[in-house]
Amino acid sequence: MAEAAGPALQALAERYWQFLRHEFPLGALLAGQPNDDPTMFREGPQDFARRAAQAELMLAALAGISRDGLSLQDGITHRLLERELDDLREAYATGSHLRPWLLPAGPEFNTIFLANVSQFDNVQGARLYVARLGSLPAYFADVRACMTLGADSGVCHPGVVLSAAVANLRAAAAGAADQSPWFGPFRRSPAAAQAGVVSEAQFARELIERDIQPALLALADFIEGELLPRARDTIACTEGPMGHEFYGFWVRHFTTCRDLTPRAVHQLGLEQVERLEREMAAVAAQAGFEGDAQGYRSFLREEPSFHAPTADEVLIRIQALAKRIDGKIPGVIGHLPRATYTVQSIPAAVAGKLPLAYAQPSPADGSAAGTFWVSSLPGRVPDYLHVSLTLHEAWPGHLMHIALMQEMDSLPMFRRANFTRYSACLEGWAMYCEGLGHEMGLYETPHQHFGRLDMEMWRACRLVVDTGIHLEGWTRAQAVDYMARRLTLALPAIEAEVDRYIAMPAQALGYMLGGLKFRELRQRAQQRLGERFSLRAYHDQLMAAGAVTLPVLEEVMDRWLDDHAA
Repeated sequence: MAEAAGPALQALAERYWQFLRHEFPLGALLAGQPNDDPTMFREGPQDFARRAAQAELMLAALAGISRDGLSLQDGITHRLLERELDDLREAYATGSHLRPWLLPAGPEFNTIFLANVSQFDNVQGARLYVARLGSLPAYFADVRACMTLGADSGVCHPGVVLSAAVANLRAAAAGAADQSPWFGPFRRSPAAAQAGVVSEAQFARELIERDIQPALLALADFIEGELLPRARDTIACTEGPMGHEFYGFWVRHFTTCRDLTPRAVHQLGLEQVERLEREMAAVAAQAGFEGDAQGYRSFLREEPSFHAPTADEVLIRIQALAKRIDGKIPGVIGHLPRATYTVQSIPAAVAGKLPLAYAQPSPADGSAAGTFWVSSLPGRVPDYLHVSLTLHEAWPGHLMHIALMQEMDSLPMFRRANFTRYSACLEGWAMYCEGLGHEMGLYETPHQHFGRLDMEMWRACRLVVDTGIHLEGWTRAQAVDYMARRLTLALPAIEAEVDRYIAMPAQALGYMLGGLKFRELRQRAQQRLGERFSLRAYHDQLMAAGAVTLPVLEEVMDRWLDDHAA
């Protein structure tokens, strides 16, 4: 049985990957295996129904493959394949397609992301990119169709989300076509001067002006005219049809822990906030604010010297820090990826509704560098957060982690490509990397140390606030106040964060849960191995696990520990 199970599983994993290539072409592009299909987003009601039906068929096939006798990696593949197929089915069953995400990663953001990772070096590549631009208005229409169906089914969106989404859509649609993100590949392409590419650039400019920008405005008009008048003042996703089932599913999805309840997450968050308040009070005392952590927060928030005067100066400082970190990486990581990355400013037009920073991985084929995007609003990225942000988003955080996964040729393609489906693992590693800054000698002042704790408190607050909103019935004002009393973040940044938790239920829960798990596994390894513990070897083993659920990661590391402790 076991001899037949391995090849059968590999065949099903490949079948699943080909299915994903068709259904989620942007993922295939990032994985270095794009199709020539110009359609890059399939997000209409019929697409979700088709995916759920196909998932049922593949789950039936998987049920016929026994786990008994499978190798460790094949056993992991079996478990992850079952999880992903289950998620496709359950997302549809809980009506998730009726509530498409609108911010901060709304449809305009997704298409800008596509533009930012697109590259071509000949006329054929430029022509395919133009064809992909031509498919974007249909994507916006699909989002509208899902929202229409949702409204007909009783889904009523929070007004604060719809208002922000309208503003984002209008901001993205503004400006000259040849200065828009969608035109970006023509500005940076090495083949930009070729006669054929110049012609395609003109087609692209016309498409953006004639079709894409008006389609974005049409979607904004629809939301403003049809949905906003029926919007609700309340913000809990659990109020809508199948609301509790919807929230429970996304909690399980983003935490990657099947048995974790929203109430347990809330309680854990309260405990972690209490712990961090004690640690932050101790650092505040070191900085001369004995017994006055709140006063220290005000000082950090208001002291002008912590804030660069311009977006360009923020960029220069973080670029220099990133280069400094690069020099320290070999001391903590043994196996390094081939890919590299760049640091860029988030365009000012959208920076207000996006995170302080985020990582855009490089395509697996190496056609473009990864990008560490940093806010162009200097007040949102004070100096004392630079170390934590850079360690988290760039190296050794997200960009390194993802680059290493993309190079794992021995794993099935879906395991190398689907890293976004394992946010607790990805975000847990990135949070753990923030702590590595101490061992790398990067936290040189109490302000920077407090900044790291402030980032951790931010993630702990997410556990409380997200579940507070969707489980406990908190208002937006309650959520904002809870975070404002515990963070140095400026109020507009906190409000944008709370709106994110309202718009994307449970998405922010994986960070702290993953960070705690990575810290727990490190402590366990040091206790068992003692003087034999090697930081570089340990980190290489963590990275070799790839993107997995937290229970699978724990199992992998425990087996590694058993082997090394024997």
